[in-house]
Amino acid sequence: MYALTVTLVVLSGLVFASREVKKEPAKTVAPKPLTDAEKRAARKAWEATPAGRQFKKWEASPAGQKVYAGAAKIRKSINDYTDMEAVVTSLSLPPGSLLGFGVMVNIDGVEYILRFDDDPQQLRRLQVNDKIMIKSHGVSCAPKYAYPIISGEHVERDGTIMYQHLPRKGGC
Repeated sequence: MYALTVTLVVLSGLVFASREVKKEPAKTVAPKPLTDAEKRAARKAWEATPAGRQFKKWEASPAGQKVYAGAAKIRKSINDYTDMEAVVTSLSLPPGSLLGFGVMVNIDGVEYILRFDDDPQQLRRLQVNDKIMIKSHGVSCAPKYAYPIISGEHVERDGTIMYQHLPRKGGC
C-alpha cells in the first residue's frame, strides 16, 4: 500500500510539473539583422521579379527622374531638419491617393505631396496660397505618384505651430 501511494504521488508530481512548464510563454528569439551581402542578394532577387523590373523601368523614365530630382532638391533640408518654406497649392491629394490626409505644396518651384500620419484637424484650416514652414525627416518616392512625398512632422504658419508630430507611444 505504501509503495502504491508513493508511486501515485511521484506520477502526479510529474504530471503537474510538465503542465506548468507548458504554461510558460515561449521565448521568442529576435531575428538577426541581415548582413550587407544578404541585403544585396535580397534586392537582386526582388529586382528580378515583375514588380522589381517595373520599378526599375519607372526609375529610368522621365517621370521617375523628375520625382527623384524633386526629392534631391530638398534632401539637405530633410537631413538637417531645417525649415522649408512652402506654399499650399491644393487641399486634396491626387485622385486615387492612398496616403491618408495630406495637401499639395510647392517648394522652390517643385510640387510635393505633404502627408501626415494622423488627421490633424488644425491643418484643415489651411487655404490655397497659404505660406507655411515645414520640417521633416523623410521624403520618399513611389511610382504611383508623380510627386515626391514629404512626411509632415512640423508645420508653422505665421510663426505659430499648427502641427507637431507626436512621438510613438512606447517607442524611442
